[in-house]
Amino acid sequence: MISSRNNILSPWRNDRLLAWCLRGCASIAGLIILLIIGFLVLEAIPALQQVGVSKFFFDRGWHPSSLASEGHFNLAPMLAGTLGAAGGAILLAAPLGIGAALFCHYYAPPFLARLYRRLIELLAGIPSVIYGLWGLVVLVPLIRQLEPPGPSLLAGILILALMILPTIALLADAALAGIPREYTQGAAALGFSRFSLIWHVALPAAKSGLLTGILLGTMRALGETMAVLMVCGNVVQVPGNLFEPIRTLTANIALEMAYAMGDHRSALFVSGLLLMALVMALITIVEILKPKSSL
Repeated sequence: MISSRNNILSPWRNDRLLAWCLRGCASIAGLIILLIIGFLVLEAIPALQQVGVSKFFFDRGWHPSSLASEGHFNLAPMLAGTLGAAGGAILLAAPLGIGAALFCHYYAPPFLARLYRRLIELLAGIPSVIYGLWGLVVLVPLIRQLEPPGPSLLAGILILALMILPTIALLADAALAGIPREYTQGAAALGFSRFSLIWHVALPAAKSGLLTGILLGTMRALGETMAVLMVCGNVVQVPGNLFEPIRTLTANIALEMAYAMGDHRSALFVSGLLLMALVMALITIVEILKPKSSL
């Protein structure tokens, strides 16, 4: 009797142990995020106090100095460049990635779908500096032939779209693969066409996974540094069109952190804090848009 009782209780004890381990891992992950935010806030406070929040958006330009009274700290042009490059990349990559996943699941022969997934996985593993190098050597000269100077917002959009396409495509593929077979079988039994099946069943059922893929792609686009630094021209201005050069917040940090001092250095941490705020805002929006329940 005792042995039998121990066998019954043992799985329950294992579940409790696993639950506490998972709680610990989740707590550590949350603590790391809070520490990062705290570090950014502490480093940014001197600039926020000396410069003021309004000057980071309405100052005459970006000409920083180690003393707040001697410099200009407008981050708005770089914020516009960051949002323009990331937003344009998402507008290109999201339909392509979701369309590629739909093609693999509902139109492609099995051998072609497997080959296509392997190619997308290979694309996801290419380092960002390789994308930047290709863009600098191949893409920028092509754009220069259309409209000088070549390094531009358009180059940044195209490079970022290529970089985030595998993330969106693979997560969309996983979301579509997770749709219960009963949904598609029921739609087929009701005589749905393939387009109706995709539009009325597959996409609504996979909405949560698709939004997650778009969110992760957006995060990578916002945080990318090396590729956009190489192809965007690094001119601090609000672009008037797609062919004008820009500088993103991440490229600005990478270019100037090595020699920044005083309020200049603290202002670069304000850039990082602004990026973190963008990420948190996007996560909140996606959580609001996610469906509360499946079909």
